[in-house]
Amino acid sequence: MIRLLVCPIFLGVIASACLFAQDAKVFSRADSLRGGLTVFRTCYDVQYYHLDVRIDPESKTIKGSTSIQFTATKPFQTLQIDLYPNMNIEKIELDDGSQLRFEREHGAVFVHFASQVRKGDRKTLNIEYNGAPVSAERPPWSGGFIWTKDTEGNPWIAVACQGDGASLWWPNKDHQSDEPDSMLISITVPPDLMDVSNGRLRGVTTQADGWKKYDWFVSNPINNYNVTVNIGKYKHFSDIYTRDDKNLTLDYYVMPPNLEKATKQFAQVNPMLASFEKYFGEYPFVKDGFKLVEVPYLGMEHQSAIAYGNKYMNGYAGTVQSAVGPASRVGLEFDFIIVHESAHEWWGNSVTSKDIADMWIHEGFGAYAEALYVEDQWGYDAAIDYINAKKVSVANDRPIIGVYEVQNAGSRDMYNKGQLVLNTVRSILSDDDLWFSILKGLATEFRMQTITSDDVFRYINQRAGRDLTPVFDQYFRSTGIPELEVLITWKDDESTMKYRWTGVGDKFAMPVKVTLTEEEFSMIHPTTAWQTMRLGSIDPRAFRMADNLFYATLNLQWAYLDPAKDDEEFLRK
Repeated sequence: MIRLLVCPIFLGVIASACLFAQDAKVFSRADSLRGGLTVFRTCYDVQYYHLDVRIDPESKTIKGSTSIQFTATKPFQTLQIDLYPNMNIEKIELDDGSQLRFEREHGAVFVHFASQVRKGDRKTLNIEYNGAPVSAERPPWSGGFIWTKDTEGNPWIAVACQGDGASLWWPNKDHQSDEPDSMLISITVPPDLMDVSNGRLRGVTTQADGWKKYDWFVSNPINNYNVTVNIGKYKHFSDIYTRDDKNLTLDYYVMPPNLEKATKQFAQVNPMLASFEKYFGEYPFVKDGFKLVEVPYLGMEHQSAIAYGNKYMNGYAGTVQSAVGPASRVGLEFDFIIVHESAHEWWGNSVTSKDIADMWIHEGFGAYAEALYVEDQWGYDAAIDYINAKKVSVANDRPIIGVYEVQNAGSRDMYNKGQLVLNTVRSILSDDDLWFSILKGLATEFRMQTITSDDVFRYINQRAGRDLTPVFDQYFRSTGIPELEVLITWKDDESTMKYRWTGVGDKFAMPVKVTLTEEEFSMIHPTTAWQTMRLGSIDPRAFRMADNLFYATLNLQWAYLDPAKDDEEFLRK
């Protein structure tokens, strides 16, 4: 998902209870029902959805059904599906036609079976429903349907529901931990409109009243919030991305007046895909293809049907993100929405967080992918400038990791701080071959899986051959940024340095590069305990930390000592 700019231009071991404190928010029963993995959800595993709905632009309503094929993972008699309470359920029945009793609490729907379902049983639920789904007030940041018109006055409809949940418009098991293996999306629209959804178009059938049903088949696992509709009078054109004799179809759906602009702007897709495949491996959804679909909002990472609304401008709606000075001007060299939302095909759509508390896996790696694209196209220095320009937008208001099982994402810092922290880990390892093999390993070994932050941290630790857990805890479960405290004394043209990390957990230790000579950075290994090092003749005023490579701050103090004074007492303090 894209982020809202707030800049001027546009559990590891802990030091104290407050250092790693999570939100002070009090969570409700509705939050637990929405985000929790109770026995009513873990008792079954979804294999397949068929969403079959008719969308009426005039009444702004939808009517249809969801079929859910599942396998019981344990014996049960009641399961939970989800649908917003403003949506009406007409009936729920099994595929043999027998109706099931259900009751509703907030957005949860508890379905009661007449007899116990045995472990391993395969069943199909059919839920018929209707209603006027929530309208998005500020898409994509507030979820819902977008009912608008194009420049010719024709209906133009879309949906964005990340965070709010797919259950705002269709019944499903609305938890990121369970994705179907495949899905059929059938959308019926007025005769003069078309629908573009995820996956491949299987066919279009004309109904008795002249309305048209578009059947889109998704052959890969898909997040529920990625399931989408895009309805309008679209113009379609296509391209091919070829690598190693393999072809990936590229399909583009745009408003007809924008065809010429889109043809030029979307030429960025081929080099972007080449960059991402270089760092993260093969595009995950070759069977379903790659699509950009113009929408009446900024953008969203809808799998194989990415929503595009950047108005055919480079940058973020024509601006440089988080810009302070010229450092991030490279951001105007590419279309931010194309690059960021496409990065989610690897990070978020293929590798998915089990719980929304770990959404930084989507957004932190997605933001870092922007920098790697910059590095591949414009060089390392440009990428480092691009990353560091994001510092001004980091609020450090809450931890990046949210609260589990209550549908609570962490701070919006998951984008910019996440990007800065990943750059820091690269700098800690100081071995690009290893770092890039770890990135590609994460993307490929966890391909089409749902994972946790701890899965990511364990994988990096194992591949790196070192325990970076205190580092991960500090940056992801705390709001405190490590501060390198340095005391330098200069006596007889010789400098002595005392140094340690402060504002961190007791076991925090992180190597960092500093100027041990005036012209060269070298790695030191501070902990929370004072260490002492002789520096030679470096002037304390020239001492620096490589804060463009490590997301940390420097607290530097120095003293010039009288040659006749004994400095041992000073050094012991």
